[in-house]
Amino acid sequence: MRMAYRWLAMVLMLGLSLSSFTASAAGEFAEQKIVLQISDPNPFKQTLVLNVAGNILRHYGQDRVAIEIVAFGPGLRLLFAENANKGRIQSLVDSGVRFSACKNTIRNMGKKLGHPPELNPNAVPVTAGVVRIVDLMDKGYKLIKP
Repeated sequence: MRMAYRWLAMVLMLGLSLSSFTASAAGEFAEQKIVLQISDPNPFKQTLVLNVAGNILRHYGQDRVAIEIVAFGPGLRLLFAENANKGRIQSLVDSGVRFSACKNTIRNMGKKLGHPPELNPNAVPVTAGVVRIVDLMDKGYKLIKP
């Protein structure tokens, strides 16, 4: 019985390792790595950053490019749950685009709103948006600020 638990634990650990490898592999092996910054609340800029992501995907193909959109400051509004672009965000996520939301901005907006903003379920909170961009650039990502 004890051996069965050890075997099960090893299988679970292997599965977790493979799933984290798969999630990070797209970025590590992509021919192009792009990080898009959105820090502007203007709906035109939000649409523009999503258009740029779509154009990059069409040009390179989703198997050859890794794209992450990092939202911070007023640009976090793009990742609000009820943002008008939620359908486009889902479509981009389905094509492999990742969306990061700055925890510093979430906290500060929460103070102003009286509660944390409800985010799109595809938004992955990161400690700081700017730090996330720097970390991605250190991994070979090119920064684009539409």
